[in-house]
Amino acid sequence: MPICEVFGSCVPNVSLTLPTGEELSCHAVFSNAFTLLLKLWRFNHPRIEHVKGDVTPVGSQLCPEYLLVVRNNQLASFGKLPRDRLKCQRLSQTLDFSLDPIVLDSFPKLKRWYRQHQECIASTLSGLEQGTTVHQIVDALLHMMFRKINKAGQSFTATTSGSSNSSASGAEDVFIRLKVPAWDILEAAPFALDAALAACGHGKLSPRELATGLKDLADFLPPTLATIVSYFSAEVTRGIWKPAFMNGTDWPSPAAYLSTVEQQIKKIIAATGVDVPSLAVGGNSPAMLPLPLAALVSLTITYKLDKASERFLTLIGPALMSLAEGCPWPCMPIISSLWAQKAKRWSDFLVFSASRTVFHHSSDAVVQLLRSCFTSTLGLSPAHVCSNGGVGALLGHGFGSHFCGGMSPVAPGILYLRVHRSIRDILFMTEEILSLLMTSVRDIANSGLPREKLEKLRRTKYGVRYGQVSLSSSMTRIKLAASLGASLVWISGGSSLVHSLIKETLPSWFLSVHASDHEGGESGAAVSMLGGYALAYFSVLCGTFAWGIDSTSAASKRRPKVLGAHLEFLASALDGKISLGCDSATWRAYVTGFVSLMVSCTQAWVLEVDVDVLKRMSKGLKQWNEEELALALLGLGGVRAMGAAAELIIEDRV
Repeated sequence: MPICEVFGSCVPNVSLTLPTGEELSCHAVFSNAFTLLLKLWRFNHPRIEHVKGDVTPVGSQLCPEYLLVVRNNQLASFGKLPRDRLKCQRLSQTLDFSLDPIVLDSFPKLKRWYRQHQECIASTLSGLEQGTTVHQIVDALLHMMFRKINKAGQSFTATTSGSSNSSASGAEDVFIRLKVPAWDILEAAPFALDAALAACGHGKLSPRELATGLKDLADFLPPTLATIVSYFSAEVTRGIWKPAFMNGTDWPSPAAYLSTVEQQIKKIIAATGVDVPSLAVGGNSPAMLPLPLAALVSLTITYKLDKASERFLTLIGPALMSLAEGCPWPCMPIISSLWAQKAKRWSDFLVFSASRTVFHHSSDAVVQLLRSCFTSTLGLSPAHVCSNGGVGALLGHGFGSHFCGGMSPVAPGILYLRVHRSIRDILFMTEEILSLLMTSVRDIANSGLPREKLEKLRRTKYGVRYGQVSLSSSMTRIKLAASLGASLVWISGGSSLVHSLIKETLPSWFLSVHASDHEGGESGAAVSMLGGYALAYFSVLCGTFAWGIDSTSAASKRRPKVLGAHLEFLASALDGKISLGCDSATWRAYVTGFVSLMVSCTQAWVLEVDVDVLKRMSKGLKQWNEEELALALLGLGGVRAMGAAAELIIEDRV
């Protein structure tokens, strides 16, 4: 930040040529430092990551202010150990650095640019006044970007608000006018980009000329790539530009590789059972991209795949992928096709990235992916690749075109790990995961067999033996299903989704009537009981992921409120104050299972529960003839629950 602040404020009047032939100037020093700052900041990450968890995650806090907070916290704790003091003495011989806290106000130029960067994302550009220094730099940038057009007799100047009719007096004059501090160029860059994109949109500038001009701007001052990315990304989200037809004439065409990408995407997600929307283009359905996105991908294609261009591609490439993944289908497959034609060695990565976007805009596809996670893990899928079940079937063993037979199907667990961050409505995930868990319980109880075949098996001479074996194995698979469901909830939304599950989703589920509860006979009773135990394991595991089993973590401070509300619901239902809609066997199995797991695995939780709630729950358990469990619950309540425990013991003896 200090290097950016100082060298970005210098006028590049002097340059030094290194022995390697590289020209060193204040612009070059600023560019290297600013590019590194952008990578530390990870400015190109999609904003969808900003909505995960209870608190804003680290991924979304990576901004200049956050980087300074990290720096200040690390230096505040530095120097307390003897080895730190020795290191400080050694570094002080070569470096002069301060241990005092630093804030963004210490870098006014950087702060001003960052504020403009945020404004560029939030709203359309305005405020360019004619005759100002910024306006003059905008005109100079446009003449530098499109100097070939100017040589042909056309005058290309700013077309945004406050534009002028001034023109450059030659290429040399343009570069003289651009001998200004780098911060001034970054301030003018968005207005130049706005004028260039508007000119292309109105047919005054060809797509090839636009791409060449953007590359010339990035070559002149590489940090302008950040401005290019943020401006074009904002314009894509505004949706005000006409689409660009990727026909191979005006814009590059993906047609040569698009059908191959489609077939490989189908192979990748074959194990999930999700249908891939058609990528057929041509005739009345040409491949199209939003104009700013087409300009951005055209810019990236102009770079050669060499060492000199690597630093540019590593900066703009991830931003392009993040932007394309958030655009409507089939933007990402089109971009993958364009880039796969240029860099075949990146084909697997590009196609896999495109396959993820199948799930970005379809909640039905996400639900089907979740279903595949359950069926593959539990061995309930007819597909050969996941018939054995277990973690191996869930996460697979890799993918790629190097496998025999070409691109192989990707395990559903790996797919979900790569797409869950882009799910916009994470609250519906708890209900879907809960529903899939109960469906899995029913399938496990029936051993994955059709109901008619299952009843026929039970009527044979092996029926008794079948029932004994199936109950034990079913409980093992029930625990596996519950652990998978809890993992999916935790991965999808963190502690906020767990809190929503325990406070809202589970109580609503118990209050509702379910069609599966009306299944009669031995099978229906077994499903109801196993369903209750599955929910108990599921909820306790979710709580364990969110809070831990003790009180050492910061997240455990929210546990008493959420857990207390849930146990209050259980106690009220046991008291008869709440009328339940679920099957009574499911309810009893859930309550006894939940309390048993707390008593045996999460004893610290019980100490945080109100003693009156513990008394009411123990009374309800006693009415079910669960005296030992009721006594164990009160025993973990500490001194405050000793009286209630004594009363329970005396009542039993009487």
